[in-house]
Amino acid sequence: MKVLVVYATAGAGHRKAAEAIYDGLKSSGRNAEIVLADSLDYTHPLFKESYSGVYTLLISKAPWLWGFFFGLLDISVLRPLVRVIRRVYNGVNAGRFHQYLEKEKFDYIISTHFLGNEVSSALKRAGKIQSKIISVVTDFDVHSIWLGEGIDYYTVASDWTQRKIISLGVPENMVYLTGIPTHEKFSVPKNVSELREKMGLHKDRFTVLLATGSFGIGPIEEIINELKGFQLAVICGHNKKLYERLNKFSSELVKVFGLVNNMDEMMGLSDVMITKPGGLSISEALVSGLPMIFFNAIPGQETNNINVLATYGVGISGCSVAQMPAQLKKLESSPAEYTSLKEKIKSLARPNAVKDIIRIIPQ
Repeated sequence: MKVLVVYATAGAGHRKAAEAIYDGLKSSGRNAEIVLADSLDYTHPLFKESYSGVYTLLISKAPWLWGFFFGLLDISVLRPLVRVIRRVYNGVNAGRFHQYLEKEKFDYIISTHFLGNEVSSALKRAGKIQSKIISVVTDFDVHSIWLGEGIDYYTVASDWTQRKIISLGVPENMVYLTGIPTHEKFSVPKNVSELREKMGLHKDRFTVLLATGSFGIGPIEEIINELKGFQLAVICGHNKKLYERLNKFSSELVKVFGLVNNMDEMMGLSDVMITKPGGLSISEALVSGLPMIFFNAIPGQETNNINVLATYGVGISGCSVAQMPAQLKKLESSPAEYTSLKEKIKSLARPNAVKDIIRIIPQ
């Protein structure tokens, strides 16, 4: 058996979800050839560069425009036209990806990004591949761009997400409620005191993790200034310029980190996370049992994530930077409220998402 786990580098979440599934498959002991691939590696170089570059530009400089197009592409009457345009667009720019899928003849394609969904399902409809296709939706809401005739199974984050995708016309027997896949290390219990000491933090201080997302955007300096007196661990992601700027805040109570590969430990040592509401970041925090305060949500998928989580009472949103200290003090001083938040998180967390997705593939 040959299994492809495919993603697209447009933000870190799609890649991290794919890597979690890939690692889970490799450690499952299955007699299969497992391949991990970035679909953008099989596109025209200019297309690859612009794909993530335009996305980064829009969400950082004109998020309202990104939100406009996100909503426009999800209007039901426009969906047939959008499908045609996407097919032509991907056919022109992702020719090598089409050829790769035809040549390799994978038995299963697990896709954590809608580009992989669109190309593989189009090839299947044309009879050029016979692969079983699993679409792993990496947000709590479902945009219609994730859907495609020829996809065999969809995995979703929550029962709300399950109801939404069924309402879009996907048969119930094709939808699996698994959660968004996270690496198993996030569900491993942590020794909080040891981790804080390891990272140079006070072991007995209420600790806030400030995660800026992979792009490192938002009013980070303003948040740090407002949270004076709190112990902070700040993660800058790929944004090296932000890391250099924030070094001036480094102190006994403020530790600044660049791109880290131990996010499970950073979440494990924290009491609360202030974060952008990306699907993977949320899922990792849920599995880690970490209450969240959201900021700088991207219009579209991130604001929709917040709205879905609000139905479960998970996550604090609509909180201005100036209001963050009061929210944190409230959580620090009210064990009952903090415990209540943790219980709501526990009810939504899906630590076995990877195993549940892998189970879809027969032994």
